[in-house]
Amino acid sequence: MHRSIVVRLLATSILVAVCAVVGTAWLAVETTTQAIRQEQGRSLADDRHVYDVLTGFAATHRGWDGVAPTLDQLAQRTGQRITLLTADRQPIADTHPGAWPTDRRPTATIDPLDGPDPRAVGPYRLTRDERALVRKWADGVLGCMQSHGAPGETVEEPTGRWTVRARSAAIGDIAAMSCGGVHYPERIQTEATALSDLERRVTRCLGSKRTVGIGPGFVTKEEPSPKLDACITSSRRDQLRPYVAPPALLYVGDPATSGEPEVFSLSGDNLASIAWVIGAVLTLTVAFTVLMGLRLVRPLRALTAAAGARQPMPVAGRDEIGHLATVLNDLAEGRDRSERQRKAMISDIAHELRNPTTNIQSWLEAAEDGVTPTDSHLLTLLLNETSQLSRILDDLRDLAAADAGTLRIHPEPMRLGDVLGVAVEAHRGAAEAGRIQLTTLFDPRTTVVADPVRLRQVAGNLLSNAVRHTPPGGTVALRADVTGPDLLIEVSDTGTGIAPDDLPHIFDRFWRADRSRGRNTGGSGLGLAIVRDLAGAHGGTVHAVSTLAAGTTVTVRVPAGPVSDTS
Repeated sequence: MHRSIVVRLLATSILVAVCAVVGTAWLAVETTTQAIRQEQGRSLADDRHVYDVLTGFAATHRGWDGVAPTLDQLAQRTGQRITLLTADRQPIADTHPGAWPTDRRPTATIDPLDGPDPRAVGPYRLTRDERALVRKWADGVLGCMQSHGAPGETVEEPTGRWTVRARSAAIGDIAAMSCGGVHYPERIQTEATALSDLERRVTRCLGSKRTVGIGPGFVTKEEPSPKLDACITSSRRDQLRPYVAPPALLYVGDPATSGEPEVFSLSGDNLASIAWVIGAVLTLTVAFTVLMGLRLVRPLRALTAAAGARQPMPVAGRDEIGHLATVLNDLAEGRDRSERQRKAMISDIAHELRNPTTNIQSWLEAAEDGVTPTDSHLLTLLLNETSQLSRILDDLRDLAAADAGTLRIHPEPMRLGDVLGVAVEAHRGAAEAGRIQLTTLFDPRTTVVADPVRLRQVAGNLLSNAVRHTPPGGTVALRADVTGPDLLIEVSDTGTGIAPDDLPHIFDRFWRADRSRGRNTGGSGLGLAIVRDLAGAHGGTVHAVSTLAAGTTVTVRVPAGPVSDTS
């Protein structure tokens, strides 16, 4: 029994459950205590700063659009989660993901019209010309004061009005005694229009037949009264409401809970409750672990029987055992698929090797029978077929090395011109023979660190494929550039293009969009597969985009290593 996996599983599970529950309870108490201390030590200054910044935002914007960056800056400074909801608790912005705290009491209500806030100026905001006029006046008064030994400073109010503050004496006394010649625009057009509108609103509120005069600073010559003050305040709110954001509910809390801090009282009753819960959880955990251990035996035996009979694994559920059964079924399917691919690959290899060998045999038999003279032309044909056969064998060797993980690269400093230029020149004859324009766009002096042989092979395969599928009069372009840490090699053509359904398969081995094409038009189907493996050996990637009847572009991205441009 002591060797039974069920017994060991049960013993280990019970021990883990006991340790986990006890440790969880201890951590819960410690975490709760620490949370209380953190909540009690929260800085009120941070909360006030958040409230002031958001109130200023609301006072200067007609809505809450664009408040998210401001919330993020406040959250980064305070380390708190900050949430804004509308008055009917609809989300406006939140600095952390999670549920909206719609069932909790808000930290504060952001309402720029509560007061109203001095930054809510609305129609009282001066135009640019008016601000320049008032600034000119303020600079004149300040210069006059300074010339009489009374230092001061100019301050811009939220409305754009500039005022002068004296440091040593009242500005009114100095201006009256020494600077009385400077004219101050008491009511300029913007303020006059807004104040006239406010006067009408206040008059309606008071039910007065005589217009109540209100000057800058909302000062009136009327006899002060609570009703007059209330009417001025309510009228200002109505006047400013279209220019400010609507009221919003502010929530400031811990990012983990996004709510208000709760006060926990660890009294004797609470400790007894915790102990009772720990005991109950322990009992339930042990009972549940025993039941699960017993139930675990049944599906494991079923899996063992199915595996021995080489049958599909029964997937009894969506738990770990069900997942294991699914994985085993996938492995079996993958094994069968690999076997089918192996057989298909052997057939493809035999087919690809049959063409050149059949041609060689045919020409040799013709020469032996005296049908074809043994001359330089025959030797050239045989050499071409032998070279074709050699290229196929080299491609198969590279692919086998890639499959075995033995495909090695030897990076070294190299110039693009020495590698890509050679590849271009090697295919220029074929391009000219097909009346195809072959263009390049790269700096041949650029030096990168890569395997020059493999990189030339990549460029050659791409160019060969592009030239083969480009009709006469078309264009094949090779571009290369260093972007960041990577070297990008791009070969584009104006050929026949590839259908969207075929594009994902172009890097598969022995694949052709048209299976009826022979080697003379379709190639062996190994070139792009080798490009993919060589790019992967460099730690890079390859990607292709294509449009039917428009052309194809293949992009290879590999690490460039240290880059330099030398002459």
